[in-house]
Formats: sequence, C-alpha cells, structure tokens
Amino acid sequence: MTNPNEFHDEIGDDHIFTQAMNPVRKDAFDLSDEQKIESIKKDVESILNTLGMDLTDDSLKGTPNRVAKMFVREIFGGLNPNKKPSSSTFENQYRYGEMLVEKNITLYSTCEHHLLPIIGRAHVAYVSTGKVIGLSKMNRIVDYYAKRPQVQERLTMQIVQELQRVLNTEDVACVIDAKHLCVNSRGIRDIESSTVTAEYGGVFKDENKRKEFLEYLKLETKF
Repeated sequence: MTNPNEFHDEIGDDHIFTQAMNPVRKDAFDLSDEQKIESIKKDVESILNTLGMDLTDDSLKGTPNRVAKMFVREIFGGLNPNKKPSSSTFENQYRYGEMLVEKNITLYSTCEHHLLPIIGRAHVAYVSTGKVIGLSKMNRIVDYYAKRPQVQERLTMQIVQELQRVLNTEDVACVIDAKHLCVNSRGIRDIESSTVTAEYGGVFKDENKRKEFLEYLKLETKF
C-alpha cells in the first residue's frame, strides 16, 4: 500500500495540480486579517522554536510577526476576494480591431507545494469585441491572482478567464515564463531552467493569430 506522505510528496515534487480553482475552504474568511496574523505568528514561533532558533535574539524577535503580516497582507493577499481589483472597461470608440499586447508584466507568486517563490514575466493579449480595459488593470489582474499559493498552469488559466469575463470576449491569451525556486534552490537545484505555460482563447486558438502574438513577444522594447 502506498504511503500517503510519499504519494503527496510525489505530487508536489512533480508540480501536479488537482483543480483549476485554488483549493480554499468555505470558512477561509471567517477570521479577520488581524486574527489570522496572530494565529500565524504563533505557528511561525513554533516552527522556529522547533528548529532550535533563539527567539530572544534581537534579529529574530520580530520574525514571527513579520512573516505573519507578509503572508496575510502581501504574498497571499490575492486569496481574499475583497482585494480583487476593480476592472472598469470602456467602449472601444476608436474601433481598434487588432490585438493589444501587454508584455513583460513582472510576476511574483508562491509555489503551493513548497511555499517558495515563483518569479517571472506574464504576457497578456486580447482582441476587443467592443470593450477595452486600462493597461494597468491587466497588470493588477496578474498581480491579484499571483498573490496566492499557486501552480503556474492554474495561474495562467485564471488570468485568461478573468479577462474574458471582464472584456466579455473569448479572445484572450496569456503566456507566463517563470523560475520556480522549489526547482532552482532545492531538489534538483537547476538554476537555469524556467517554466513556460500558455492559455489561448477564441481567435488565439487559430495558429496564425497565435503566431502573431508570439512574434510580438520577441520585439525588443527600447526607451
């Protein structure tokens, strides 16, 4: 019989994800942010104590509180639906009918298997069917869904699905190229490899349109 711990370790080491939505319990938001910070603070203290760290040292005294605030307010803030960015759209009055590409969006996320950073770039495109969205809103959508314990495939899908919903069109695409520190700094410790994922909707399922999008990503941005 397979050891459950070995089975779940294998899933995490192989970066397999089990569902398209983040696995969040129904009671995830029963506690306030401050209550969560206090609870996590105690957990971090327990971890450091178990590791044998001296929490009376001035350098470590504030670590549990800093980590707890970071988890709740920063790197996992995207779990809270109240922090979802507003995504106002506007009528495409100038009738721009070609694809719009927002490339090289800086991406910081956290691998849900080892809670180590995912660092990379997201490239997003859409073709308007009547609505347009502010450029910074695309960055904010990427940032919101990245601020969760994540798997890159799921993150790519969520960005596309949210833009499809906001813009009321299937014609959205996203490519993410990122380094996973759970691969780069532990395990195989391959510092050169990165992971590329893509999600194509609507017209981007057409090979020529997809190729056009990918060609835009090769353009060098000069200032």
